[in-house]
Parts: sequence; C-alpha cells; structure tokens
Amino acid sequence: MAFTMKLGNEAIDFALPATDGKTYSLEHFSKDFLVVFFTCNHCPYVIGSDEQTRETAEQFADVADFVAINSNSVNTYAEDSFEHMVVRMDELKFPWTYLHDQSQDVALAYGALRTPHFYVFDKERKLVYTGRAIDNPRKGELATVNDLERTLTELKAGQAVSIPETNPIGCNVKWDGKDHHWMPIEACDLV
Repeated sequence: MAFTMKLGNEAIDFALPATDGKTYSLEHFSKDFLVVFFTCNHCPYVIGSDEQTRETAEQFADVADFVAINSNSVNTYAEDSFEHMVVRMDELKFPWTYLHDQSQDVALAYGALRTPHFYVFDKERKLVYTGRAIDNPRKGELATVNDLERTLTELKAGQAVSIPETNPIGCNVKWDGKDHHWMPIEACDLV
C-alpha cells in the first residue's frame, strides 16, 4: 500500500497560496480541531459531496478549521488550475480556506490518496482520523454514513474517535509526470 500519514502523526506544515490572495501555514489555524482535505475542481466525487462537506464545516465552525488543498496537476486536468479554483470559490462560497499545492509536495508529505481525502487533527495537531467524509461521495445526497461528522462530534464531546480510519473514496490524486503503479485506475480517471 502507498504511504499515507499514520494516526498519531503531527500535522505537517505548509506555506501555500489561497484563493483569497493570502498565503497560509498551520499557524493561521487556531481552532481546537483542524480538518485538512485534499480536493480539486473537477472530480465527480468532490463535486458530488461538496455540499455535505459544507454542512459539516458549518456545523463545526465554532471548533474546527477546514482547509482544502488542491494538489492535482493542471497538466492532467486544466480545470484544476488556480484560476479555476478562484472562480469556484467565488461562485460557491465554501466555508473553508482553499489552498493550491502546485509542487504537489504537501500531497506527497501527507500521503494523499484520493480526492477527496480527509485528515482530522486534534488540539495537539495529532492525526486522529483519516479517510472519507461520507460513504457515497459521488452522490452525496444518498450517503447514509458521515464519518467526518461523527469524528468531529466525538472530538467536540471530548471522546476518543470510535472509527479512526476509513478508506477514502474518490479519484486518484493527479500526479504531474509520475507513473504511480500502486494506484488503481478508476472510472473518473477515464472521464
């Protein structure tokens, strides 16, 4: 299996440009919990679940910062460009900070496997959950399980995370000029 961040690991710092024109690092996010998720503009799993992610981000806005990172290569999907990120945020006004990882170094450091792939960190910025947000991200309105909401509910109540790992469901991260044989081809790679 490919490398991905392990439970208990500390959040890895970054300095990435956001759609609001500023550059952000971990120090800019000071709420009790931090949700870092790898996403993009084009993936049907992202588009299909964005509204469920929005609901969770709004529900926990008092205790959790949500940070979205687009690491996809624009050479694979032109619509994943920074310019398209800005347009998407202007149109949809998501309640998170949307960062661009053009070098893909942050995605490699975190071991992002899919779009979307969620990482939840506690007050000490230790990883306490990694995986999916919901069980049907392609058709979010049909989801029956919301692991991200459950995780944040447990953390807010001071409880341990009951299911700390799930498999992220989505498209492969689009690596620039790299051949990653360990990633299965998925339907959305062929769209």
